[in-house]
Amino acid sequence: MACMATSFRPIFSIAALVLLLTLVPSEAQLSATFYDSTCPNAVSTIRTSIRQAVSAERRMAASLIRLHFHDCFVQGCDASILLDETSTIQSEKTAGPNAGSVRGFQVIDAAKTAVERLCPGVVSCADILTLAARDASVAVGGPSWTVRLGRRDSTTANRAQANTDLPGPTSTLTQLITRFDAKGLNAREMVALSGAHTLGQSQCGNFRARIYSNGSDIEANFASTRRRQCPQDGSGDSNLAPLDLVTPNSFDNNYYRNLVARRGLLQSDQVLLSGGETDAIVTSYSSNPATFASDFANAMIKMGEIQPLQLGQNGIIRRTCGAVN
Repeated sequence: MACMATSFRPIFSIAALVLLLTLVPSEAQLSATFYDSTCPNAVSTIRTSIRQAVSAERRMAASLIRLHFHDCFVQGCDASILLDETSTIQSEKTAGPNAGSVRGFQVIDAAKTAVERLCPGVVSCADILTLAARDASVAVGGPSWTVRLGRRDSTTANRAQANTDLPGPTSTLTQLITRFDAKGLNAREMVALSGAHTLGQSQCGNFRARIYSNGSDIEANFASTRRRQCPQDGSGDSNLAPLDLVTPNSFDNNYYRNLVARRGLLQSDQVLLSGGETDAIVTSYSSNPATFASDFANAMIKMGEIQPLQLGQNGIIRRTCGAVN
């Protein structure tokens, strides 16, 4: 009897282990091939849609990259920024850092519509937005990178977090480092991601104080030029100026060259070269465009996977990006 009991124990243990493994679901993970079997043409369809949008308006590349950034810094990359205001949802679109400035929603909606025709209910808005940022970069001469997919969409938005977590145009270097660090991004990654400001435009209200400050950190002729479209009397708050006066619609390292020349449009840009720990990074990027492009791509990958992520059974696949099903 004793011998039978001894020989039975390992058999029982193996059987129990197999049963346990079949009962415990595997942890959902992101994958570059996530839609290969469920919607094999999803990635190419989204790419085509984004290319068409950027071809029609080059500025849209900057807007899509910024839209992705503003999504990922609030609740992770879950497309919460795309949700419209309802009786139960306080939309992030109306948060201070987003209201009247974040754009590109219609481009994401068009890409979603195109994918829904192929594979209804399969591809998340969160993944579309993440791919759109990469495709927008490529469309204006910027780097490409591998996007791991499998995000699901949130059923909530968080206006309060958008107001507190997104860095502003007058942020200090310490504030920038702190806010990026809270999302798991280090100082080098923060400087690389800031290089997205080699594209796009900003509203007068965001940089008026800087161009009229007569400070030592701004080149006089640059300030004078920017004052023409940004009156000191407080009018023209929504007047636009390119963040990079030279090549505002091409992805390059001019942003860092501008900082070296004291021609950063926003205070939050110029503080990256202000005698602090990020000076050496800015200087390196200003003379090494390939290093910047590589670091930018890697930082975008990391930003696109900021925790928490909606994966597996969490979240939903929205039928339209602006509303919960």
